[in-house]
Amino acid sequence: MASEPTNPVALSLSDVTVRYGETTAVEGLSLGVREGEFFTLVGPSGCGKTTPLRLIAGFESPTAGSVAIGGTRVAEVPPEERNVGVVFQNYALFPHMSVAQNVGYGLRFADPPGGVSREKRVADLLDLVDLADAGERSPEELSGGQQQRVAIARALAPGPDVLLLDEPMSALDARLRERLRGQVRSIQRELDITTVYVTHDQEEALAISDRVAVMRAGRVEQIDPPRTVYDAPRTRFVAEFVGDNNVLTGTVVEPSADRSPEPLPVRVGEETLAIAADAIECDRGDRVTFCVRPEDLLPGAETNRLEATVESAEFLGSSTRTRLRWQGRELIARSEARPGDRLRIGFSPEDAHVVSLDADG
Repeated sequence: MASEPTNPVALSLSDVTVRYGETTAVEGLSLGVREGEFFTLVGPSGCGKTTPLRLIAGFESPTAGSVAIGGTRVAEVPPEERNVGVVFQNYALFPHMSVAQNVGYGLRFADPPGGVSREKRVADLLDLVDLADAGERSPEELSGGQQQRVAIARALAPGPDVLLLDEPMSALDARLRERLRGQVRSIQRELDITTVYVTHDQEEALAISDRVAVMRAGRVEQIDPPRTVYDAPRTRFVAEFVGDNNVLTGTVVEPSADRSPEPLPVRVGEETLAIAADAIECDRGDRVTFCVRPEDLLPGAETNRLEATVESAEFLGSSTRTRLRWQGRELIARSEARPGDRLRIGFSPEDAHVVSLDADG
């Protein structure tokens, strides 16, 4: 499991709320991003994930709460004085300028960092994004992926303290997105620049981030390293939003002892299943919701054996997603079984992760 970052905090949002008339975009949001960290905000459309980015950039003002960069509150600081680089979803390149002129545009208002000339700074950045020979070309002559890299180079030109990226790959095809996200991460690591990235793509968020903030309806549901978000979701929403998952709710059969190593028996439909019980304190009759990832539902398992009917199978290349029907519930597994087959699967108690406990039963 990845460790929490320990660098100083580069930027923070403290109890921020943003309202537009009757609509609340973000409510009570608090988060801190550390120096050199790649921090991603992920969530479904309309969840408010772009609003924090706009607050950091200075394009929006909070209704309540505060935004600080480098420990200094920036409520009264205009966007052009915040030393923040922004890459927009549509890249916003100037079609009447060459690639080199686009990259150097921000240097009209600030000297290049390190005391180098404007020309050298532009050349160095074009080399960094693998476009060293494209300086004289028009942005319209470039592919979508190349335009994205020009936009990143332009945002980096003045040497910002923070780089903000607002769904910069949403218009690209899946294969190109996969390749370019690796390039973005490589550039970020080479420059060691604090980066806030916004995306709706959970796979993208898990692949490139140091930490991920999962958002829902203007609130943060969980902030953790990618593997923790995947393996140990804190809420049902996170469990269901981030990757495929099987979320089940049952009734506790026997109360748990404090930090007992013994599995906790939970009645789900007509079956009693065993889930890991350490750190779970509950009484008989409590309702517990837990999740099991599809890759943890295995044929020949010795515990929690289930018999289900295959309803559909989707070939994904590296695996096949199989949708099963078990006691009127849909389950997802990874299996080569065909529709109509009866499939015997099971899971280890340690592979079940509790996401909620209702003590009222």
